Amino acid sequence: MRLPPHILVVNGIKVRRPVFLLGAPHSGTDLLARALKRSPGFHVTMGRASLAHVVYAFARKPSLAATSGAVRVMRDALAEAWQVLPRSCGQCAEPCRDAGGVTGAGPCVNAGDVTRFGDGSPDLLYSVPVLLQAFPDARFVQLIRDGRDAVAGMLADPACLTWFKPAMVTGQTEFPNAFFGISKDEHLDRWREMPDSGKSALRWRSAVRVSAELRRTLPEERLLTLRYEDLVLRPPQSVATLTEFLQTRVSKVVLYDPAVPMPGAWRSRLTRDDVKLVEKVAREELKRLGYLRKK
Repeated sequence: MRLPPHILVVNGIKVRRPVFLLGAPHSGTDLLARALKRSPGFHVTMGRASLAHVVYAFARKPSLAATSGAVRVMRDALAEAWQVLPRSCGQCAEPCRDAGGVTGAGPCVNAGDVTRFGDGSPDLLYSVPVLLQAFPDARFVQLIRDGRDAVAGMLADPACLTWFKPAMVTGQTEFPNAFFGISKDEHLDRWREMPDSGKSALRWRSAVRVSAELRRTLPEERLLTLRYEDLVLRPPQSVATLTEFLQTRVSKVVLYDPAVPMPGAWRSRLTRDDVKLVEKVAREELKRLGYLRKK
């Protein structure tokens, strides 16, 4: 009997209630992915090339997500990412391999132990409309973090800085564009002249706006919003909330890692000029989320 089209089977396992982690760059999705990778039954991937190509295609050209083949492309990309093969981890990004404790080619999990799938790839936020169609029973967890800390993380991340090169915004890029945080094509020249801290602030501001829209449109049983600050300062409470939402035990060991950046690190990582620019660009969102005092 042929399975209904919304059910994906990977390694003989039906993909039920997959979990997708969302947020602006350096908002903590990688940290949460590490926690889920250590949770019983979970197979969580982060940044597999097969999926990254699709995610960034949709991000740079949102109209692609509305095409008839978008759902199939997304499902195929995730099916490839979730495959558990003898050398499958050799294709994973370094953060994913590190989170899984893999030193060779893998795999990082035993296929027989997998009961749940998830993905914490960067910038998955911009593929939510397609993910909703591809997996009607999916669960989404989005992370919100102080924009100044997120910007500090972006400025120290070569992968993020690559997107800020003027050549990355080509004639194929559509506007408005939430991924770059550019609302109109006539703003492109202004964007090109901005320091990287300003471009980072635009990305954070735009991601927060997308996240706010998701909170307005998705029911509580489908979407959980957590703050990075709560995740690292109050792990037991945050993990309890996440465990209840996902209906499965979540490990909190990695949240106690002393290498995890503490809230407020931007004070020593950003220059005074960078702070002023970030607070100017993202003032409204920083205030609304309680990260900046209202005057």
